Amino acid sequence: MIRVRDLHKTYGHGGQDVHALRGVDLSVDEGQLVVLKGRSGAGKTTLLRLIAGLLRPDSGTIEVAGHAVTGAKDAELVELRRSTVGVIHQDFALLPLLTAEENVGLPLRITRVPTADRDARVSELLDRVRLSGHARQRPDEMSGGQQQRIAIARALASRPPLLLADEPTAQLDSETGASVMELIRALVVDEGTTVVVATHDPALESFADAVVHLEDGRLS
Repeated sequence: MIRVRDLHKTYGHGGQDVHALRGVDLSVDEGQLVVLKGRSGAGKTTLLRLIAGLLRPDSGTIEVAGHAVTGAKDAELVELRRSTVGVIHQDFALLPLLTAEENVGLPLRITRVPTADRDARVSELLDRVRLSGHARQRPDEMSGGQQQRIAIARALASRPPLLLADEPTAQLDSETGASVMELIRALVVDEGTTVVVATHDPALESFADAVVHLEDGRLS
């Protein structure tokens, strides 16, 4: 599902270069849940954003589901994220003026899925994340755990085969975080979704098929 080879990414910072990634190689097979561990600033978010085509690397190659991400045009990367890669952001990234069902349905509205099909998919997803009774609530009317579940449902709206989750439990208490990870794990078991979770929380390792460590821009 993911093939990363010799990936490099450097940022300029106050006149000094910050080497976020230094020759990273990573392979993730279909149907795996991989935990990407590392402390804050290790380069985890950078790696996920590069895989999703949200950033461009300085050098190296990335393939996702057989598609070349490096070198792809912007329009091709947008289509990749619409059809192949779902992204769960650390800060949930829900639109505050939209209800839960409207946030979940937004990707389907953008791709002009017929209303009846869109409504059915949204209902199915809200039921899956156990929030059917919160469909008309806005983000500020929900707990952090509920918001994260809505963010997961939205990321799954287009049935992407790959899900990238950036610190999905960072803002949650341990019990709520475990329930979110159980939901993510169920996606792998029930639907064969491939998942990469970036985290600094060692408790999440128990949900993984494989754990890789990122430190100072290098995987181990």
